[in-house]
Amino acid sequence: MHRPTGSPSEVRTAASLGYSAYSQVFPYVPSAARIGRERVRDVLAMWRLDSIAEPATLIVTELIANASRHTCCPAVRLVVVRRVANQVRVGILDRDPSRLPALGQAGEQDESGRGLLLVDAIADRWGYDLLGPGRRPFAKEVWAELHTKVDE
Repeated sequence: MHRPTGSPSEVRTAASLGYSAYSQVFPYVPSAARIGRERVRDVLAMWRLDSIAEPATLIVTELIANASRHTCCPAVRLVVVRRVANQVRVGILDRDPSRLPALGQAGEQDESGRGLLLVDAIADRWGYDLLGPGRRPFAKEVWAELHTKVDE
């Protein structure tokens, strides 16, 4: 098993947080989706949640692709959070709160536009949060939640 790497973005269970969390910033490069998948897989393995690794990595791939395609941000932050035993939340933060996610209406011949439809089908719940004060958000997090069995 590979341990996630990075500076303050180590996997941790911090008493101040009261839950387990992982986060890492990485630039938009061709390997961004691969890096995101590897980090999510590593974190879930450390939490012994391998059973949700496939859907979680697929979701992260789609969220990274959407952020890359629909924003002009040079980097994103991957966040994996386990606040309760039976739920994991994966998210991608970007600095373009004006571009909000919406389910696509892709036609049969369209080569794109199905990413959030896929996320919607796989995740137990998904959405987005604007980050920052009231009417002046500075970023957004697009997230998806997956439920696990309590005994995992």
